[in-house]
Amino acid sequence: MIPGKVYTDLLRRSDEKGGGLLLLIDPDACPESSYLQLAESAADCGVDAILVGTSFLLSSCFASAVKKIKAATSLPVILFPGSFAQVTPDADAILFTSLISGRNPNYLIDEQIKGAPLVKRFGLEAIPTAYMLIESGPQTSVQFISNTTPIPRSKNDIACAHTLAAQYMGMKLAYLEAGSGASDPVPVEMVRAVSSYVDIPVIVGGGIRTPEECAERIEAGASFVVVGNVLEKNNGLGRLRELAAATHPTETVHV
Repeated sequence: MIPGKVYTDLLRRSDEKGGGLLLLIDPDACPESSYLQLAESAADCGVDAILVGTSFLLSSCFASAVKKIKAATSLPVILFPGSFAQVTPDADAILFTSLISGRNPNYLIDEQIKGAPLVKRFGLEAIPTAYMLIESGPQTSVQFISNTTPIPRSKNDIACAHTLAAQYMGMKLAYLEAGSGASDPVPVEMVRAVSSYVDIPVIVGGGIRTPEECAERIEAGASFVVVGNVLEKNNGLGRLRELAAATHPTETVHV
């Protein structure tokens, strides 16, 4: 599979800046006025791309939300779907994920089979992504919905083996996920172990709330950090700028 433009440009930005920040917008968890404000300001704040997705699909307006977010930003808008029902045409790309940390066939392959024809029909750039849940404290929404057991946070070897298998199967990204609003983010030691063990870029998300937590995971080898929940609750553009700056350690700032 030839890498697409969105994937290639994202990796180039990460290489140039020493890392990157992805803003996750969950239309179910945030008022429209708030998430559109975040989308409109994301590029100026230093965000590299916007992910859109949700664990539940409480609203019937997901497709409309994606369209409005796309109209509000110049950044790539990438679907991060919780199910095939969230595959919609008004985006630039999709993280075509397989939940390889679990053994529930619905999220290993069933949802992918249902969604693949839609991805092709809509002309979305598919980015094959190994999605792994990491133990993070109390049960998160994604653990409950997927009915899977996360990888223990102290078992770096298990995370490494899963990621290497994903690389050998041709996946282009590895996503280490603690879960939206997780009590504890993915451990720095696990990020370092996985990043040094495989050749594919690593994304880390869930429970990351501070610039220091972003910087630690970028320094440990992650190509991108994902934030969302902390901004949905606080609606802080100043916080978004701080988080973005922390993920871009080699970016040249022009005064």
